[in-house]
Amino acid sequence: MSNQQIIEQPQASILTLLSDFGDRDVYVGVMKGVIAQINPALTVIDLTHHILPQNILAARFCLLNAYPYFPVGTVHVAVVDPGVGGTRRAIALQLAQGFLVGPDNGIFSGVLSQSPAVVAVELTNSQYWRVSSPSKTFHGRDIFASVGAHLANGVPIKQLGKEIDPTTLLTLDIAECSQSEASAMGCIQYIDRFGNPVTNIPGSFVHGKSWCVQIAGLTIPGREAYSDVNVGDAIALVGSHGWVEIAINKGNAQSQLQIQLKSAVVVYHDN
Repeated sequence: MSNQQIIEQPQASILTLLSDFGDRDVYVGVMKGVIAQINPALTVIDLTHHILPQNILAARFCLLNAYPYFPVGTVHVAVVDPGVGGTRRAIALQLAQGFLVGPDNGIFSGVLSQSPAVVAVELTNSQYWRVSSPSKTFHGRDIFASVGAHLANGVPIKQLGKEIDPTTLLTLDIAECSQSEASAMGCIQYIDRFGNPVTNIPGSFVHGKSWCVQIAGLTIPGREAYSDVNVGDAIALVGSHGWVEIAINKGNAQSQLQIQLKSAVVVYHDN
C-alpha cells in the first residue's frame, strides 16, 4: 500500500495566510471574508503580509521557518504571485504535517526541501473556487483562500483537481549549501527587517566550533550573541531560525556591508 493510500486527511482548525499584500489595502481582509463565508469558526493566523512585492525568495524563507510551529493538519495559504493570471499552475500539496495552497512558482520549495509532498494537485476543480471565472489579478481571493478553507473543512485534496507529479513542482534558483569537514559554501537566502542577511548554512555546522564567515571580501567572526562584539562591529551567529546569519551590533548589515540576496558565502572552522 502506498503512502498516498495510508495517510489520512485530518480536518484542520487552523489556516495561515502569508502574502506581499501589506495592510494598507483591503486584499487580506477580503481573503479572510472569503474564508469566513466557508467556515466562520476557522482560526486564521497571519504569518506576515509584509513580504516585499513579488519577493518569492523571502516568502519561501518565511514559510519554511513558520511551518514547523503549527499543529498537524494546518492549512498554509501563501500568495506571492507575480505570475498570477498567466501559465503558472495553482496547486495544493499534502505533506505529512499539513497542507500548502498557492502558486507553483517555488514559494513552497523551502518547506518541501524538509518535508516532501505526499500528494500534489493542480487546482482545476472550480467547484471549490469562490467563482468559476476568477479574476486574472487576484487568485488569492478567488482560488487560494476558498480552496484553503475547503481543505480545512475536510474536503479531500484529490477532489480539488488533477493529481500531478511532485517532482514537476517549480523550485527557486538558489545555490544549495555544500559542506566539507572544514568549510561550508552557501548563499544569502533572506534579509530580515533589521538588515541581517541570513545564509542557507545550518547552525549545526558551527556548533561547538570556532568559526568565521567570508562574504564580499570580508571575514566576519562567529560568536553567540549580538552583544559579543562592540556596537557597530560585524558579527556572524546562529539566529533563532537555526541558520547562520550576519549582523552588525545595533546596525544594518545589509546596507553597511552591501550584502544582497543570493550573495555567495563561506563558513570556515578555525580549528
